[in-house]
Amino acid sequence: MSFPTHRPRRLRRTEALRNLVRETRLTTAGLIYPMFVCPGTNVRQEVSSMPGIAQQSVDQIVEECREVESLGIPGVILFGLPESKDATGASSTSPHGVVQRAVESIRKANLNLVVITDVCLCEYTDHGHCGVIENGEVANDATLGILANQALSHARAGADIVAPSDMMDGRVAAIRGKLDDHKFENLPILAYAAKYSSAFYGPFREAAQSTPQFGDRRSYQMDPANAREALKEVALDLEEGADMVMVKPALAYLDIIRRVRDAFDVPVGAYNVSGEYSVVKAAAANGWLDERRTVLEILTGIQRAGADIILTYHAKDVARWLAP
Repeated sequence: MSFPTHRPRRLRRTEALRNLVRETRLTTAGLIYPMFVCPGTNVRQEVSSMPGIAQQSVDQIVEECREVESLGIPGVILFGLPESKDATGASSTSPHGVVQRAVESIRKANLNLVVITDVCLCEYTDHGHCGVIENGEVANDATLGILANQALSHARAGADIVAPSDMMDGRVAAIRGKLDDHKFENLPILAYAAKYSSAFYGPFREAAQSTPQFGDRRSYQMDPANAREALKEVALDLEEGADMVMVKPALAYLDIIRRVRDAFDVPVGAYNVSGEYSVVKAAAANGWLDERRTVLEILTGIQRAGADIILTYHAKDVARWLAP
């Protein structure tokens, strides 16, 4: 018998010992803070289902980005709420769109932040789907050109990374080709490669005003029961030119993060999505959970599973908690 020669508890006895031998060290270095840009000036509209998160006009976005930078968070990802919507999400490609203007304003403010832009149509279409509708269905190929033009408009505004989240087949190749044709061959693509059709997106749809007006997104987002398919999706996106890949959501898909990490030698992101954020906030507000311990445990678990980059609405709180 190994006991009492081997006593694992020896290295758990004090916080100093636990910290010395800790295998996974959570830092702000891989955190990305999601933000929602809306029209207007001096607008900050709280999202009721996401305490602490708001829809904000460009001027307010820049001010919060100053705070994000000061906390040592390296980047943000922007989602847009346009002034008008139509069937094809045409406003998403406008150089005067809310995301484009936000990117330009962050650049003019000389903030040391990596600015990522979400590339999708769901916020911009009047039907709330991530692509053009033809004969009652989301038309894959008819959507690709719009997504590519949207990504190009973000690149021209000054985005550091574009992140297609629509899950249309072939969209990475379409975006890569469009960017390369316009001399943005050095702009990276972070592909939402394994994006599942999840119940955890509910609060986001309030924040981004992107609830589908009919049906759901199961015909293009992945089936939560599938794991091998995620590896196929990642492989296809990398073949088409993605530089980084993402798994979304994170908590119910830690096994997918690990499988992707083990199979591919590229940076792997994970999105700690709105529903995951809101359930912790609700439980903490009711005194059922210690918010700080819970959040740090969740994000450590996501990183331990293999994520190099974590998109999380908890980023600002985590940066404060981890500050020396």
